[in-house]
Amino acid sequence: QVQLVESGGGLVQPGGSLTLSCAASGSIFSFYNMGWYRQAPGTQRELVAGITRGGTLNYADSVKGRFTISRNNAKKMVNLQMNSLKPEDTAVYICNAEHFVLRNSYWGQGTQVTVSS
Repeated sequence: QVQLVESGGGLVQPGGSLTLSCAASGSIFSFYNMGWYRQAPGTQRELVAGITRGGTLNYADSVKGRFTISRNNAKKMVNLQMNSLKPEDTAVYICNAEHFVLRNSYWGQGTQVTVSS
């Protein structure tokens, strides 16, 4: 069982930066692959960035070169550093944890990111 709480969202101008944080509790964090998803109104939820237990990285093509996902197992935290933000990045960003063996999946409550001038 994992509980996930996101923070760090807000309003930022195009070209600006934000860092999102996801704090986990309730289980052994290192057993989970982690990811950040996003969903804008009228769109399907998409994977933005993922990081496995072993540190393998995956990014959506739309954010490659701009976003960086990282994990700190000691702090039980996953971050998403977002640079060169565009209006089309506006969405609710949601943290996800998937157990590497059981494949149970857990979701945070989401944090709103709005990119606008």
